[in-house]
Amino acid sequence: MKAIVHDRYGPPDVLRFQEVDKPVPAGNEVLVRVRAAAVNARDWHFMRGDPYLARAAFGLRAPKVRIRGTDFAGVVEAVGGDVTRFRAGDEVYGEAEAAFAEYVSVPDDLVERKPANLSYEQAAAIPLAGNTALMGLRDVARVQPGQRVLINGASGGVGTFAVQLAKSFGAQVTAVCSTRNAELVRSLGADHVVDYTREDFTRAGQRYDVVFDLVGNRSLADLRRALTPTGTLVLSGGGVSEGGSLVGPIGLVVRGRLLARFVRHRVTTLEAVPSGANLATLREVAEAGTLTPVIDRSHPLSETAEAIRYVEEEHARAKVVLTV
Repeated sequence: MKAIVHDRYGPPDVLRFQEVDKPVPAGNEVLVRVRAAAVNARDWHFMRGDPYLARAAFGLRAPKVRIRGTDFAGVVEAVGGDVTRFRAGDEVYGEAEAAFAEYVSVPDDLVERKPANLSYEQAAAIPLAGNTALMGLRDVARVQPGQRVLINGASGGVGTFAVQLAKSFGAQVTAVCSTRNAELVRSLGADHVVDYTREDFTRAGQRYDVVFDLVGNRSLADLRRALTPTGTLVLSGGGVSEGGSLVGPIGLVVRGRLLARFVRHRVTTLEAVPSGANLATLREVAEAGTLTPVIDRSHPLSETAEAIRYVEEEHARAKVVLTV
């Protein structure tokens, strides 16, 4: 099968489109014929080994996982002997390593049936970003109806889902984005839009019950200034590529954890983990019409390097997907 492979860290040029062995599903796994995959900030972090401290997990000298990609949607090709929930021909989506390939083998608890009303490309856009938004708002911030929620980075992959989910929870949503994306976030349900090229939301005098930071470009003092006295700050910023860093967004996360012990605000960090149960929830809200993936552009799998270059350097709006 064809897949996107890299054996060393570096820019998108290190990625190769080449033949690799087709995976064989273990007893608890589902083999999926991938029809579409989606690019995330996670992919360029892994590709570059950035920040450098993260290489302790990625692989010190070279990536432990040679095939890139996480999000996918496709058709079940075969199932392991212990799998009872799926069978060949089922349309599914999910989150797993090595998704930038013609086939991916995934534990059955990390796969769910594809939303029936979405295309493969739309479904592939959901898993990592949708799960991050869902966990950040529902599980970490514990958003309640009537609360004021600010989303910094509202036009990005996670942000576009966060705007829609926060509205579905009954919150009043303020979206922070650039001028060109203001109408997009309004169309997704944002009640208010702050154009960061013209206004600093941390100094505008407005206070929010929840600030969901998806950018990692502001200090903790700035972010806390936008909170009510008992507000919650959720940190989940991935940033954009700046040519390599030692700690990257990890630094803000560490400072946030240390600060949380000494301030009245709830300062929390989000560690989103793949979840089949959350995929089922996201499918339900998508089928109900409450959650609609937004796709900026699509590329064939062979052009993955260009797709990742666009995501890491050009402030892509919403999601970039790959067709297989």
